[in-house]
Amino acid sequence: MRWSVMVVAEGDQIMSQEQIVELADAVAASGGIASGIGTNRYGAQLVVEADTAEKAIELGRAEFTRAAERAGLPPWPIVDADAISEAEDYEL
Repeated sequence: MRWSVMVVAEGDQIMSQEQIVELADAVAASGGIASGIGTNRYGAQLVVEADTAEKAIELGRAEFTRAAERAGLPPWPIVDADAISEAEDYEL
């Protein structure tokens, strides 16, 4: 099943447009988008394949961490992670 996973990290510096564009490039292969310009957070929403929401969040967190590293972002702690399946999304 396909899941849309949202992950957010928070730290002590304001994120620039260039940093978030780098993150967007890094998550693009996962069907992802990035956010956080002008805030002390950076986040991404990406698509993963998993059997359960828990597994989707696990996979999403791992891909998010790899993408943040590729983008050269600070290794801030993840403060939020959530997943919604395609089936749930259609019901909304």
